[in-house]
Amino acid sequence: MVVDGNEGGRITTREPRGRVVDQGGAVLGALAYPPTYLRDRFDFTSDRNEWRRLFGELLGTFFLVLVAAGGRMVNARFGGHAIGQAALATAPGLMVGAVILFMGSVSGAHLNPGVTLAFALRGDFPWRRLPGYVVAQFAGACLATVLLVALIGAQGTAGLTLPGPSVGATTAMLWETVLTAGLVSVILGTSSGAQNVGQMNAVAVAGYIALAGLWGSPVSGASMNTARSLGPALVLGHGDAGWAYLVGPIGGSLIAVAIAYVLRGRGGGFYGTKAAQGGLGWLWSPGPIEHRVPDAPEDASRRTEP
Repeated sequence: MVVDGNEGGRITTREPRGRVVDQGGAVLGALAYPPTYLRDRFDFTSDRNEWRRLFGELLGTFFLVLVAAGGRMVNARFGGHAIGQAALATAPGLMVGAVILFMGSVSGAHLNPGVTLAFALRGDFPWRRLPGYVVAQFAGACLATVLLVALIGAQGTAGLTLPGPSVGATTAMLWETVLTAGLVSVILGTSSGAQNVGQMNAVAVAGYIALAGLWGSPVSGASMNTARSLGPALVLGHGDAGWAYLVGPIGGSLIAVAIAYVLRGRGGGFYGTKAAQGGLGWLWSPGPIEHRVPDAPEDASRRTEP
């Protein structure tokens, strides 16, 4: 008798003569699991929770842009000296770290089209989900900008990412390329099984965004995020140098994927997939969590205690 697979959460085995025996009910019942436990935890292709993932990306990007664009709009609204430049540069990174910690297990907390693209190219994220994620990210960025304008009014170009004084669009694009390559390299690296840093990746990502903002924002705004730049630009009707914030972050993401391959080979492993997709629908399901969520491959194939 050999194990043949599982259907709808049932463990099936095949006798030498070809007879399929369903042992799922007895085994799962003896372990006090619901009949659909295996299906719910290991169905990578299910879309029944996709709306939760998309909402997570919309919400996370909303909060990111609310802080990144909102800080500069609030500063302009109150005379230009209400918020220090260091705070304006570091606040987006702190928000990203918080979002990763509170909802990374739902959607992966990409919040950035370039990150979604990089995960897909690495084989950690399904291509069919990429368009929905990008639309959700842009929707979150636009909604945050609309709310800011409704509450404090448009403040000229405040809140937009633009090249600094005497900085050309090409220079800003190249600057964004370099900064984004570093950011996405940090994200891919801390998401891989080679490092396996778990929730500590939020600290690394937040730290990089803050540091890049501190020294890089005078040149290009240190966006590193196409949705963060183009979402507010669409709402405020300001398209100057917009191409630089499309080409730069996407180009930087592609470079980061190449760097990841040189450093660690191809992706698609357990840890990278878990980081890119979150655990919703295959490691845990909505509702009360009755069993410990697996955090290692060996845990994903055996029962764990609450």
